[in-house]
Amino acid sequence: MEIAQKTLIEDLLVNLEESITTVKNLQELSLEKLNYKKNDISWSGLECLEHLNLYGYFYLPEIKKAIETTDFQSKESVNTIFQSGFWGELFVNLIRVKNGKIKKMKTVKDKIPASSGLNHNTIITFLAQLDALKLFLEEIRERKIDMMKAKTAIALTKFIKLRLGDTFRFLVYHIERHVLQAKNTQL
Repeated sequence: MEIAQKTLIEDLLVNLEESITTVKNLQELSLEKLNYKKNDISWSGLECLEHLNLYGYFYLPEIKKAIETTDFQSKESVNTIFQSGFWGELFVNLIRVKNGKIKKMKTVKDKIPASSGLNHNTIITFLAQLDALKLFLEEIRERKIDMMKAKTAIALTKFIKLRLGDTFRFLVYHIERHVLQAKNTQL
């Protein structure tokens, strides 16, 4: 995937805004509705969001570190092209919503949300993480950081690093996936 970095940032910000709007609507629901599960193996809406919080606890500090320590700046951010790396494209394609459908997949053990005790604080934490993600994207745009050269670790293994743009793509599309899943628990 090849895209102007400026366009990528704008697309990701629009996608995040859509997720924020959906989650704010969910926030108005009762705890009973937010904790509703269709069956024993499905997740509740709050579990979907807590799963995303668990990823945020890992990736937000990684992104912050990448931004703070990078020396990679674009001379012309308007003309900077972002090209996805092999691993980034693979991970994004695994989790991305396609035609409004979510492909089922297994979750790593440490990212499975605990169902007991989830409440509206789960949503408050999640919205704060989304705000932080937006601020990071805006900082990258302002400082003209090259999202192909700056890299982050990934949650699965220490042996793979993703281009910062791929990390953002993975996170934003992962958020889209599970926010849709959370919304669908209410239908």
